Amino acid sequence: MNLDFAKSDGLVTAVIQDQGTGRVLMVGYMNEDAFRRTVETGYATFYSRSRKKLWLKGESSGHRLAVKSIQTDCDRDAVLVQVEALGPGVCHEGYQSCFFRTLKDGAWAESEARTYDPDRVYGGQA
Repeated sequence: MNLDFAKSDGLVTAVIQDQGTGRVLMVGYMNEDAFRRTVETGYATFYSRSRKKLWLKGESSGHRLAVKSIQTDCDRDAVLVQVEALGPGVCHEGYQSCFFRTLKDGAWAESEARTYDPDRVYGGQA
């Protein structure tokens, strides 16, 4: 599908956006296999740089990301994936979005309430 996986050591940046609200939910990385699986299954799949393996978003929590559209940037080294989030939150810390901290007066502050208890979902393994 002509994405430039070579530019960043076999990965493209994947910006995940809520289709309905436009809110950015998370940023992840996809290798060719993760991108292919995302397209084939209709659910966002990523490549974990720390674990060196593929992971289907929601495989532990059940909070999957149903893909609604995929766009690429002009360099074809990043994708914007618009999704329907199936679950109360995307962030493994219990928030709707991974972007729940706002810089205010020179310090990071939580700017919203949790939407679920990560200890209950992940059994203390988040």
